[in-house]
Amino acid sequence: MARSAPRARWGGRSLSTLLARLVGRNGDGTAAAAARRSNPDAVVDCAVYLDGRREPGRPHYADAYARSRRTRRSFVWLGLHEPGAAVMAAVGRTFGLDELAVAQALADGHRPTVQRHGEVTLLVLRTAGYVEHTELTDTSEVIDTGDVMMFLGHRFVITVRHGAAGALTPVRADLERRPGVLAEGPWAVAYAVCDRMVDLYLEVAGHLESDLERVEENVFARDHRADIQHIYQLKREVAEFKRAVLPLPAPLRAVRERRDGGPPPGLHRWFADVDGRLTRAVDQVNSYDELLNSILQARLTQLAVDQNNDMRKIAAWAAIAATQTAVAGVYGMNFVHMPEVGWRYGYPAALLVMAVAGFTLHRLFRRSGWL
Repeated sequence: MARSAPRARWGGRSLSTLLARLVGRNGDGTAAAAARRSNPDAVVDCAVYLDGRREPGRPHYADAYARSRRTRRSFVWLGLHEPGAAVMAAVGRTFGLDELAVAQALADGHRPTVQRHGEVTLLVLRTAGYVEHTELTDTSEVIDTGDVMMFLGHRFVITVRHGAAGALTPVRADLERRPGVLAEGPWAVAYAVCDRMVDLYLEVAGHLESDLERVEENVFARDHRADIQHIYQLKREVAEFKRAVLPLPAPLRAVRERRDGGPPPGLHRWFADVDGRLTRAVDQVNSYDELLNSILQARLTQLAVDQNNDMRKIAAWAAIAATQTAVAGVYGMNFVHMPEVGWRYGYPAALLVMAVAGFTLHRLFRRSGWL
């Protein structure tokens, strides 16, 4: 059997491998290395935008930021979902983020706010989503909340999302179809995210209104099917929704009024539109909370009335039983000198008196509404 020609080797490596590595160090080597470097799993998407248009590909966030810094009128949008400490630390070093802000981005449950860290603005929003359910119980989850943190710099915007609610993939897709708005830079992304969150608030508010109508119908139904635990659970869910919506107008107003480092003039009217719809959402949430308080008080009043009715029924039956007990007790004393003791019909007559007294009292209590 003929032997194959031996391959030339260099230091234990095949010549073809060395040639490939040498080529990789030349002009096309940088692109090959960048292609081999992939984004972490926490990266939902990463793109460079030039004049409102997305550049082809999905580069590593470090390469994308370097490219945006070399090109005018461009910026990078990095989307993260629940990143770990190592990923967030690497992102912070790449984009020059404040250490405290990076630490904040690792946790959820933040209050809506706007902060300034050097040249970077941190805008925090709460996300909200409605959880479908067939019926309301004392453990039903009605509102699912999370948060979105946005780091806005001169050539970048980083969105960090926690929780299942408020996915930003539709926001990116919609904004990429509006290059005129996207050309305004990173603050265009901030506007689009705020707009999406307010839309979710209004959508959740619409579903909550339907739940409140059903609870109200059950409370004022004749059979009073609404359980007070169910009402209280819905009130807890509305309180969670309030914590997401009510604190947002103040930071959003601060963003609109900022003169240095805020949104460009071309986006002011868009932020004003978001602010107007947010006001409507706040009014709805406040009205729902007041309505739930009224429903809860009405149900408590119903329970008090039901208890009072029960007590009246118990008292009425006790009065009827007392007449029987009184007659039987008197004639059970076995005294010799008692009226009609020796009468032949005395025993049936006593039973008749007891029956007539009980029937008369029952009719009287029924007529007065006690029975």
